[in-house]
Amino acid sequence: EQIRYEFGRAFKAWHSKEYEEDIEVVWSVPGGTSEIRRMLQSQYKHALETGHPVGGEADLVFGGGSYEHTVLSNPIEVERDGELLSTTITTPFHLDDLYLEEVYPKKEIGDTPLYNPDGYWYGVALSGFGIVYNNHVLDALGIEAPESWEALCNPKLFGHVALVNPAQSGSVTTAFEAILKNLGWERGWQVLRRAAANARYFSASSLKPPADVSQGDAAMGVCIDFYGRYQSQAIKRMGGGDRIGYIDPPGTTMIDPDPISLMRGAPNRVYAERFITFCLTEIAQALWQFKVSNEIELGPNEWELRRLPVRWSMYELHMDKLIDQVNPYEHAVKAPYPDRNMRAFIAPVFSGMAMDFHELLSETWRAIITHPSYPNHSGIVIADDVEDVELKQMLIAFDAMPLVPTPEGIVQLDTASNRAIVKKGWLRDGYVALEYWDREEKGLRAFQNIVAKFFKNQYESILEDVAQ
Repeated sequence: EQIRYEFGRAFKAWHSKEYEEDIEVVWSVPGGTSEIRRMLQSQYKHALETGHPVGGEADLVFGGGSYEHTVLSNPIEVERDGELLSTTITTPFHLDDLYLEEVYPKKEIGDTPLYNPDGYWYGVALSGFGIVYNNHVLDALGIEAPESWEALCNPKLFGHVALVNPAQSGSVTTAFEAILKNLGWERGWQVLRRAAANARYFSASSLKPPADVSQGDAAMGVCIDFYGRYQSQAIKRMGGGDRIGYIDPPGTTMIDPDPISLMRGAPNRVYAERFITFCLTEIAQALWQFKVSNEIELGPNEWELRRLPVRWSMYELHMDKLIDQVNPYEHAVKAPYPDRNMRAFIAPVFSGMAMDFHELLSETWRAIITHPSYPNHSGIVIADDVEDVELKQMLIAFDAMPLVPTPEGIVQLDTASNRAIVKKGWLRDGYVALEYWDREEKGLRAFQNIVAKFFKNQYESILEDVAQ
């Protein structure tokens, strides 16, 4: 709401000055990013199927991460009356090359593009991902403030971690992707599984964890950087001191642009193009990081948004005015385990591993961490870290990952090449003719059922061995 207020107000003033015409911005928030994408895909596909013009209801998609905007630029295809029809949800808007160089002297941050070279989307802000935490709750639990993603694995956090369903939140999917790309597939899932085992819930909204952490209903939560920083700021303003903290785990997060895209069939295209142009001006970029002040013209009117600007010049010319004294371009690094196919597996694997049988996962985790030989360790403990035979076998079974059938044989998901094969065959319905799953079902759902069954069996076997 704070972003909508500040950008709506500032664009109205900018447009009046530049074009001598009053204008209002009407915002629609039907859900999280992933839900908005699915809604638009359904609408545009239906328009093609029924022969109606696509779009016409909204002009822009604002925010949500580069992955979602890239998906919106991909073709949607349907067959109608024997003819193959295709469209995209978003459409290119080309900015002048000199202006692009002025805004984006570098085309990437780390290994992530800042804008689409064909003009489908432009990054307007930068997002990091990390951990928001409540110092009072951590003190009561006898836990230090987090310094890495592994902090989420602390057994003392059992029932005290706030997480979001990645199938409903593109931002949280990107946070989990950062963990996998920076820690590797095996280590990353070890961290995510323990965090999930410590979780008290899986929210549908990425706004819930920071709010619950600030209220003391959870000790830690995974969130977007500006949610965490804003919550910390809000608590401090209300006299709560440094009760709420936020950290981007050093060297193991990723910076992702939050883009804006022009929708195909936009009813107010001219004004929409002006809004995109406005979002890249220093006037708009100052809204992200300047303090509320009447002493300078730049900056927000009521709300400090605590987001990182995408425009390079803001760090060169205005660093002294930024609330968060950090230049993301200086700290961004390429992920050590790059694989664009990792993301496609996050929602189905996490669902089968953690959400479909969360009570069973938590019960298994409790059995492991209460084992007499479990180390008094605040971080992550794996089978190689223990000598007790029983506990070692429990951890091996706990961290096992599913095997997936393919025409070439059973494969693991621990290599980029295998993930590419399984993604194409299972997640993209490439094996539909092989009858690996019921024809009434989608490959993605069938894959999730396979992994869910695997994890359920693993957890039950551990508990059965303990009972014996």
